[in-house]
Amino acid sequence: MSAVATRRAWAELLRLPALFTVPGDALAGAAATGLRPNHRTLLAIGSSLCLYEAGMALNDWADRAEDAVERPERPLPSGRIAPPAALTAATALTAAGLALASRAGRPSLAVAGALAGTVWAYDLALKHTPAGPAAMATARGLDLLLGATATAGPDHDPRSRATAAAPSAAALAAHTLAVTVVSRREAQGGSSTAPLAALATTAALTRLVGAGTTRRPSVGGGGDVDDGGFGWRRRGRSAPGESASRGSASRGSASTGSASRGSASGLAPDTAHRALRGALALAYAGTAARPLFHAALNPSPPLTQRAVGGGIRAMIPLQAALAARTGAPVTALLTAALAPAARRFARKVSVT
Repeated sequence: MSAVATRRAWAELLRLPALFTVPGDALAGAAATGLRPNHRTLLAIGSSLCLYEAGMALNDWADRAEDAVERPERPLPSGRIAPPAALTAATALTAAGLALASRAGRPSLAVAGALAGTVWAYDLALKHTPAGPAAMATARGLDLLLGATATAGPDHDPRSRATAAAPSAAALAAHTLAVTVVSRREAQGGSSTAPLAALATTAALTRLVGAGTTRRPSVGGGGDVDDGGFGWRRRGRSAPGESASRGSASRGSASTGSASRGSASGLAPDTAHRALRGALALAYAGTAARPLFHAALNPSPPLTQRAVGGGIRAMIPLQAALAARTGAPVTALLTAALAPAARRFARKVSVT
């Protein structure tokens, strides 16, 4: 087999376009902590990428007999990649992912260890059981928490930061659960129940991330919150001039002018935040809902596979919307910028 064909086979095995859905987990986790992304966030992203690809390789190794019947064109049953090579890749990628997480601190390594254990348990034992979708959802939620604990590091209580990120992790896990349930029928099709349930989940999550006020995490340790480029910044302790500001605010005319200026200066950022959240929520709904609706009307294998692919790609605008919801618009925009690349590469290599 030529070098080009070999690279193509590995791209299919590892489902490379799906990689673009991974960095947003750590970035959304970082945003939920109220801290700016830092070098430890990059370590979390690297760890997530390795563990995600380990799961992809292990998935095809575990399913090689089933794929020989249902999907003989996959790299392992077609003979383009040997099963031992796939298992070796899964093992090496898992080790690399844990090594990168360890560089971000012990709490991050603990979360990465739980994530790796969940991935291996899903692929080797849980996938075809009723617990399979829940295991996959748990893995995605843990991936977001990995970004939160890594970003916090030893200087900011990782446990409290992970707690702050728990709502975002739960939202991402709910979406993953719905998509995984749909994926269990992608080779056979034949049921509208799962796509309809996923549509309901998409509607609920769209409302969650698009409505309400921006939830800016409190910061107790004096660290800076992501200012998002919109000019606001919060610290755990009062700024040095705060008491003087309160004193001047007690004077009548100065108080009125100060309040007016404060109201005007806060209006533009809040309006921009709401607009960004709404746009990202609509992007999420549009990416996920349309193929799910088609699969619900006609649950054939091709349309079901498209629904699964759409659900995977929809993770990017969902991650971005979660970052915007926690008051980190720049992080949200950086995450959303991954979507065009994911869509372009998905035309060349399937994500399912």
